[in-house]
Amino acid sequence: MGTGVRGRTVAVMRALVARWWARTGVDRWSRGRWIGFGVAALLLAAAVVWAVLPTPAAYRTVDERVSVRSGPAGDESVTLDTRLYLPKDASAQHKVPALLLAHGFGGTKESVTADAQDLAGLGYAVLTWTARGFGASSGQIHLDAPDYEVRDASRLLDHLAKRPDIVLDGAGDPRAGVLGGSYGGALSLLLAAYDHRVDAIVPMITWNDLGRSLFAQSAVPATGDAAADDAIRYDGVFKQAWAGVFFGSGTGGGRGGISLGGAQGTDGAAAVPADRVTGNPQCGRWAEDVCQTYLRIATTGRLDAPSRELLASRSPAGVLDRIKAPTLLVQGAADSLFPLAEADANARGIAAKGTPVRVAWFTGGHDGGEGPQSDQDRLKYLTAQWFDHYLKGNGAAPADTFTFSRITGLDAVDRGTMATGYQVTDYPGVDGAGTTRVRLTGPPRTVANPPNGTPAALSSLPSAGALASFVSGAVTDLPGQHARWESAPLDEDTTIVGAPTVNIRAASPTGEAVLFVKLYDVDPKGSATLSNGLIAPVRLTGLPTSIDQAQPVRVVLPAIVREIEAGHRLRLTVATADQSYLGPVAPMVYTVGLGTGDGTDLTLPTVRATPIATADVLWLYLLIGLVALLAVGLTVAIGVARRRTRRLDRSVVAEHADTPLRVRGLRKTYGDFVAVDHIDFTVERGQVVGLLGPNGAGKTTSLRVLMGLTQATRGDVLIFGHRLAPGAPVLSRIGALVEGPGFLPHLTGEQNLHAYWRATGRPWELARFTEALEIAGLGDAINRKVKTYSHGMKQRLAVAQAMLGLPELLVLDEPTDGLDPPQIAEMRRVLQRYAQDGRAVLVSSHLLAEVEQTCTHAVVVNKGKVVASGRVEEIVGDSPTTLLDVTDVDLASRTLDRLDGVAGYAVDGERTLVVDLGGVSRTEAVSALVKAGVGVDRVTPRRRLEDAFLALVGESTAGSGDR
Repeated sequence: MGTGVRGRTVAVMRALVARWWARTGVDRWSRGRWIGFGVAALLLAAAVVWAVLPTPAAYRTVDERVSVRSGPAGDESVTLDTRLYLPKDASAQHKVPALLLAHGFGGTKESVTADAQDLAGLGYAVLTWTARGFGASSGQIHLDAPDYEVRDASRLLDHLAKRPDIVLDGAGDPRAGVLGGSYGGALSLLLAAYDHRVDAIVPMITWNDLGRSLFAQSAVPATGDAAADDAIRYDGVFKQAWAGVFFGSGTGGGRGGISLGGAQGTDGAAAVPADRVTGNPQCGRWAEDVCQTYLRIATTGRLDAPSRELLASRSPAGVLDRIKAPTLLVQGAADSLFPLAEADANARGIAAKGTPVRVAWFTGGHDGGEGPQSDQDRLKYLTAQWFDHYLKGNGAAPADTFTFSRITGLDAVDRGTMATGYQVTDYPGVDGAGTTRVRLTGPPRTVANPPNGTPAALSSLPSAGALASFVSGAVTDLPGQHARWESAPLDEDTTIVGAPTVNIRAASPTGEAVLFVKLYDVDPKGSATLSNGLIAPVRLTGLPTSIDQAQPVRVVLPAIVREIEAGHRLRLTVATADQSYLGPVAPMVYTVGLGTGDGTDLTLPTVRATPIATADVLWLYLLIGLVALLAVGLTVAIGVARRRTRRLDRSVVAEHADTPLRVRGLRKTYGDFVAVDHIDFTVERGQVVGLLGPNGAGKTTSLRVLMGLTQATRGDVLIFGHRLAPGAPVLSRIGALVEGPGFLPHLTGEQNLHAYWRATGRPWELARFTEALEIAGLGDAINRKVKTYSHGMKQRLAVAQAMLGLPELLVLDEPTDGLDPPQIAEMRRVLQRYAQDGRAVLVSSHLLAEVEQTCTHAVVVNKGKVVASGRVEEIVGDSPTTLLDVTDVDLASRTLDRLDGVAGYAVDGERTLVVDLGGVSRTEAVSALVKAGVGVDRVTPRRRLEDAFLALVGESTAGSGDR
């Protein structure tokens, strides 16, 4: 647990130091000063970090195959693959409490390795194991049956009680807690109910009643008859997609489990031992009774009495009153399998007998993964606090407050979302502590149920983990298969915490209907978002054929945590089919409508919550202190820089006063590494000069020096005769595009250009906006938002930005990067037009053919030195080359090596050589190749810039890194 926080802290430190380093101009100070200052800053940062962060305790592991006896009579042997994480200081003299850490369905003991390591670092002996039917453990899958998986776990407590290094509360009674997610979460609850030696539990993202979980029913029965109401509650809509995922994991390889936070694992399963084979290929590793139950309910889509009884025996719902172990229930808001209502039912059942219960919701789940790092840290803290008190006796008893979280922004460190936690004194349940009513309007509508449920909307992606959350923003209800009603725009921000409710009416020619109720957040632009892809399945019976005779039915939507901003609307949608559920096979047309009178209102649960003060507050103060320290350092650096600037030579070299660019003897080193060594070239008015060279040749370094982004070690850069210095006024005569375009996507191209020019502080009349746009050729696209631009349009907008004010020198780095051929051709014309009227262009590019067609002059750099410069045709003319297509490149290469007079050659493809014949005639070269047994298919004389480039830099274009 500590390692994750420490990693984030180090990342913050590195980011701050790197950002400060770049902005303060590292090249302006001596190497010794920077090293001294850097060491001091790092020591201070390290001292603060290590002062506030505890060092995780070391541990050792013990892998062991443990044989236990389970089954109804306790005489069936099964071998469990276990691993014990034991703190190194644990011994008979220093006993430690234990934790049983159970994995998710389809996983193994490897699925929870990271969590086990964190908990062992906190001083617990953590026993992980692969449940029966998975991985290397024997036995069959009984789905957390009390006689099997639960009894297996109880036998593991017996195993721990025999160890001399485990704290005992009595003979055979280890002081132990249990935790796990999903499948492991249900095991935690069931084990605490059946074995009172368990001292504390933390079940996560798990179920209350498996029958009701798999057969979701969101309609609230109101017949007045207890038996009839109970029958309605269990007559829900079958979650066929989720059920298929779990059953498939048990019949196949068993890959992927759900860990503590709900993220999918990728554990491979070992070969299935003989004692797990049922003999039925449909069942695989499943126990026969569970397998037949699945095959039956998956066929009919209904929960019959035997199936309900079997699933109830695997559910905590019936034994919650037996749980005496203090319970921290963690449930995910992004969970279409076991939504927040499951934890709510578990909490109420356990608390009814006076057992301490605390409930925590987070932003992840089966559909949302582990959630942002800030959420993970909060849950790990709550878990550690819970076990520290109830197993170690540390601190006061944790309050039974209710905590939840919601996404509130972006995490600049982890580059993901950030969740903020909130706290409520008394647990309000999914009904909320208060309510807000929102009026929906609209008449009844007819909707069609498609045959066999196809086609159907897709609301979630079972087993996709965090990827499933992306679906919620792109759910599309199919035409004709849904009806919807909307509210007026909300007057104020409203945060929903709990399960919204609404009344609907329905009519069906058969008296039955399966419907899916959804609640969307609709922004002012009409974009609708279904919170976490959650929907409310409803199976209604006893319906009239006319909507006028239909009675309102109360529907409880899935509990969510979502802030609806002022100006947004709420949309209620009732659909007839969803890909994740099994609906009616026959096509049908229903009539659906809202309730009557005040029954048309949507009721939203709310709570008054307080943001949780977490360790992030400490980091805030730490960062403020570091920022203050850096501000002092920056002030000192600026002062030193200004003093040095005053001493800079501001004289003008008269002979180059009308020359856009003159580079003389430029040298740049980084320590012992020479990036650029004695670069000389000139850019005159009217020229388009191409700066060429392989990767690592020194082009990037030269451009950085040219733009004042770094300072040369030696040499001069003259802009119209002025020696270049950071912040020099002469830089206003340069326009540049370096490191690619960057714009605000929600603004138009014109608005982006206006914002850029305003930032320069120069008068608008000097921008020469119309002329720059005409040269760049943007046309009407300038009035469109940048987010609609293609990459080519963004590149041309960046060129237009560089052209604002029509600077006399334009410096462009890879301006054709990512453009298609027509866009490249247009960019060529743009640059050539710009160089007219006495202006000049310097362009760095890897596209030699484009440089040849675009540029008037070229400068070729290799390994930090200029190897050729001049007019393009002169450089091309200096390197006559011939293209040879041969049958054997290797033999041809050896033949040319022996042929006196050949200046050089390069391999171009599998059968082609580009050869500089020097003083050898083509006839002599071909004759030598044929005599050597090389077939020559084609001989083509060539004079291209590419050939000249290859001849100048050699066959290998490897540089020395990023120069």
